[in-house]
Amino acid sequence: MPKPIHAVIFDMDGLMFNTEDVYTECGRRVLGRRGLEFTAELKAAMMGMPSRAAFELMIDWHALDDTPDALMAESSGVFLEILANIIQPMPGLMELLNWLEARGVPKAIATSTGWELARPCLEPFGLLERFAFVLTGDQVEQGKPHPEIYLTAAERLGVPPGETLVLEDSANGCRSAAAAGAFTVAVPGEHSAGHDFSVASMVIDTLNDPRLYELLEARARVMRKR
Repeated sequence: MPKPIHAVIFDMDGLMFNTEDVYTECGRRVLGRRGLEFTAELKAAMMGMPSRAAFELMIDWHALDDTPDALMAESSGVFLEILANIIQPMPGLMELLNWLEARGVPKAIATSTGWELARPCLEPFGLLERFAFVLTGDQVEQGKPHPEIYLTAAERLGVPPGETLVLEDSANGCRSAAAAGAFTVAVPGEHSAGHDFSVASMVIDTLNDPRLYELLEARARVMRKR
């Protein structure tokens, strides 16, 4: 019999919001100031990584003289400057939250983004109070694709990792969730459509994909039978 799903864990960037568009513009501006291009290949390689690791990759990619801390601070400033004019919830997000809340399904956020940038994304849409907690990249030792963040989130929810459903939009995020033993659902976006999602348990088109609701309903029936 399939395992029941007792909780849902959301990635944030690119999954809940179009923040990958914001990060793309940040990368363009930061590298543009140095006469360099923020290519789709570099963007794809950075997606889902913790901030420091992502900027270390950017430095290696372009042989920059900057330190990770300097690039992180510069990019964060650009991010906060342009965020309000770009950010939008991804299609189906609010409907899915309403559906889960109507059925009493616990939910949390596990994002590689630090709290300093996660809060201004979530707060304007009133989402902080709708989740049990927000676990950010600066609260764990090992970032995605290491499974620590999803193992920690499951522990905090009081649910075995194998009985959580994780929603992710990047290959690194899916590798993290799958390594934790979660039922991993990939929701590729514009910036991650070319990623390898072979470790995912399911790949869907959007958060309002009927297959996601069918899965959740089926796993709810498993719980009722136990």
